[in-house]
Amino acid sequence: MIVIGSGPAGEKAAVQAAKFRKKVAIVESRGVVGGVCVHTGTLPSKTLRETVLYLSGIKQRSVYGVVCTLKNDVTVSDLMFRTEQVIQKELEIIQGKLFRNGISVLGGRAKITTPNQIQIEDEYGQARVVETETIIIAAGSRPYRDPALKFDDKYIFDSESILKLDRIPKSMIIVGGGVIGCEYACIFAHLGVKVTLIEAKERLMPFLDHEVSDTLTYLMRKNRTKVILEDRMEKLEIANDQVNFTTRAGRTLVADKVLFAMGRVGNIDNLGISELGIQTNKRGLIKVDENFYSGVGKIYAVGDIIGFPSLASVSMDQGRLAAQHAFGMKETRLNTLLPYGIYTIPEVSIVGETEEELNAKGTQYETGVARFYELARGQIANDHDGMLKLTFCPKTKKLYGVHIIGERAADMIHIGQAVISFGGTIDYFVDTVFNFPTMSEAYKVAALNGLSSIQ
Repeated sequence: MIVIGSGPAGEKAAVQAAKFRKKVAIVESRGVVGGVCVHTGTLPSKTLRETVLYLSGIKQRSVYGVVCTLKNDVTVSDLMFRTEQVIQKELEIIQGKLFRNGISVLGGRAKITTPNQIQIEDEYGQARVVETETIIIAAGSRPYRDPALKFDDKYIFDSESILKLDRIPKSMIIVGGGVIGCEYACIFAHLGVKVTLIEAKERLMPFLDHEVSDTLTYLMRKNRTKVILEDRMEKLEIANDQVNFTTRAGRTLVADKVLFAMGRVGNIDNLGISELGIQTNKRGLIKVDENFYSGVGKIYAVGDIIGFPSLASVSMDQGRLAAQHAFGMKETRLNTLLPYGIYTIPEVSIVGETEEELNAKGTQYETGVARFYELARGQIANDHDGMLKLTFCPKTKKLYGVHIIGERAADMIHIGQAVISFGGTIDYFVDTVFNFPTMSEAYKVAALNGLSSIQ
């Protein structure tokens, strides 16, 4: 098997095939493994977030009276100092796994010439052809760049080039209120940047529970981010070392930099996809079935290159399951109960069904809510704005969904995920003893709150 790309999906696909005692190679164009997740996406942005939380003193300000101001000439490189350490450690771990499993890494750009043949061109333009039984495409994605705009990485940036800023700007416009746009809006706002976030939809991340989305919007505005909803860009000009930005609603905005976070496109360029008859959509995302099969030869595709949900956690399982199916070892479907971790400030995490989804299906439900200011650990951690919401059946008390905003949300969500997976009820939370003081105690508080509504 040959895997194109060494991100989370490609790595796990290769390791799974190696466990089946297959001869496996990964083709990687970067010259170093890890993909976008390690080098320009998940790890850098999340490490930057942690650095900002530390330097801004956001968690400690009102508790200890700490006020932190950053030096005027601080650069993103200064803030990314720890990122390089994190990346190097992760690379060591990945390379160790590949070595232990006897997986070869072939440097160069891959082009699929036939369903059983790949041409690999190195940095010097030298090409070689490799024969294979199975191909898994895990080439990932890149930020979408509107062809009408000139992304100069001086005034106009995407979500990857923004990490190469030479200085922290005084003001920034972010176009796109999805996950990436909101995460970067929070990061830069907490660095003291005057941030304006523009989203064409009526709310930020409408797939979230609406109460959670509205709470996040309120907290972002509270922390100096101007959030503009139901509006979009009409005109953009660079003049006098600034960006002049006009919206359809007639707003005129001026900022030092603009970040466009308008989704991503698949890295299918020069892969030979169209020549083979593999179908893609207008964003270059490969269409696959439930087994991640492309419909051509024994070619599979996994990870960001197939689109939604574009989560590193899900991509890992996609790679593993595709390798299993490719060699007929196992017929396993991807678990549909997926947790989402959104690293805004504060964190947001969800699993299961929202009130809006249950209403759309006509399902009867009730909710239970815990506010973090009710928790002893919430007071200790100075998290007064967080909340945990449960959706459940008022008759059977079966848990439908968990929606969290606040301290440690992405870690806490897995308790609810486990209960939903096994068809559990909110009685589990009521009857379980949680450590005290912890944020997880919110489950018990929310369950008791929900029970009070049906008794």
